[in-house]
Amino acid sequence: MPKSRLRKKAAFTPPPGPSAGPKTNPAWLVPTMLVLMLVGLAWIVVTYISGSRYPIPEIGQWNLAIGFAFVISGFGLTTRWQ
Repeated sequence: MPKSRLRKKAAFTPPPGPSAGPKTNPAWLVPTMLVLMLVGLAWIVVTYISGSRYPIPEIGQWNLAIGFAFVISGFGLTTRWQ
């Protein structure tokens, strides 16, 4: 039985890609992230301690939603941290 021919093709080598240097964070990211989380925490604590009279008395328990929105925004920024 005859032997099949062998391919004389060079192995595939991918072209060199752009050199990716180390990724860095923008200067504003970490301070903004921490400030948002701390403001949210303070907003929630003040709402609980004051019985919804502060920081905005007209909206009552919605002050908790505002505090949690600050905290969630801060945690959302942590996904961009490298």
